[in-house]
Amino acid sequence: MCPTPVAPYVLDADSHWSEPADLFSSRAPAAYRDRLPRVVEVDGVRQWIFDGKPMGAFIAGAVIGRDGQKSASATVLHEWTVDDVHVGAHDPVERLKVLDEAGIDAQVIFPSTIGLGGQDLATADQSLARLAVEVYNDGMADIQRESGNRLLPLPLMPAWDIRSCVREVARVAELGARGVNMTSDPQDLGAPDLASREWDPFWAACAEHRLPVHFHVGASVTAMTFYGKYPWASQTESTKLAIGGGLLFIGNARVVTNLILAGIFDRHPELRTVSVESGVGWIPFILETLDYEMAENAQADLAKLKRRPSEYFRTNIYATFWFERNGDKLADLVEAVGEDNILFETDFPHPTCLYPDPLRSVADKMATLPETTRNKIMGGNGKALYRL
Repeated sequence: MCPTPVAPYVLDADSHWSEPADLFSSRAPAAYRDRLPRVVEVDGVRQWIFDGKPMGAFIAGAVIGRDGQKSASATVLHEWTVDDVHVGAHDPVERLKVLDEAGIDAQVIFPSTIGLGGQDLATADQSLARLAVEVYNDGMADIQRESGNRLLPLPLMPAWDIRSCVREVARVAELGARGVNMTSDPQDLGAPDLASREWDPFWAACAEHRLPVHFHVGASVTAMTFYGKYPWASQTESTKLAIGGGLLFIGNARVVTNLILAGIFDRHPELRTVSVESGVGWIPFILETLDYEMAENAQADLAKLKRRPSEYFRTNIYATFWFERNGDKLADLVEAVGEDNILFETDFPHPTCLYPDPLRSVADKMATLPETTRNKIMGGNGKALYRL
């Protein structure tokens, strides 16, 4: 395959692992090997078990087969394991080959089956949960280093405890991390919600270490689960996948809205955040809505902000983009969102991914943009954000 040239540097800001069964056990201290997440067969079904309790089925969460072809069946998402999917979905060496074949210079990577924001690693024993996060983060740091900073698997945060998050930010920064992956709803895990001023030390630490905070769609135990209650029960499984996936994108408007209106960026102007796998088409409407609704319904709170709500996006927030054409008026959408705030993504190896030839799939629409704009979106913005 000859990659289609689109930009001089290409960064994929959203891709995923299909976690192998030994992800934790291969690195766990011997005394904890049977307590950290591992795969056990229960009633004939292989499941992730964490401290004796089921976390979920052991699946790949992927639709790219071992032959490199994308399956059109929604059922494989819940059936295939790492034995069925592309080796690059779980093997870092093979993942680099995928990047080379696709013409991608660097790639940001998120989990799949342990919670898109790592939220499933919480457990009653907080010291054990913290160890699980550290084992994962250490492994991801090794992958990043060994790839020469081409693979950027973001570290997870122990979101049930603010002080632990602050410590982990400093620790992963020392390991070379270029961002952190955070659940949108730490209140589900026993911590305050992110609008609370109690989180200010965390935001300050992330800003100090230049680690953008990432909020992936579906990174919640309750409010933003993968399917949630979006589809009506009588829909087919394939249509449920389409409804759940589509509305999850727009669901990240909830995160962007709350971040802006909590005054976080007034207190931490150097903080950068990323709305991951959410698309960008909804952003102009939501920003206009925030200005209108706050002026109509919360004038006293609006007066506490230093700027109009809509103005914070361009200084503090990025969003990822892959399939949108905006009715063949992409330039208008980019202008409305801001060319400096859009990151390209492929979503490999998930259902909506741009494979097997991601750059060819976007070449025509990207050609409608000025070269400087195209270069920023395809990789320039990410190169600067992740200090590559």
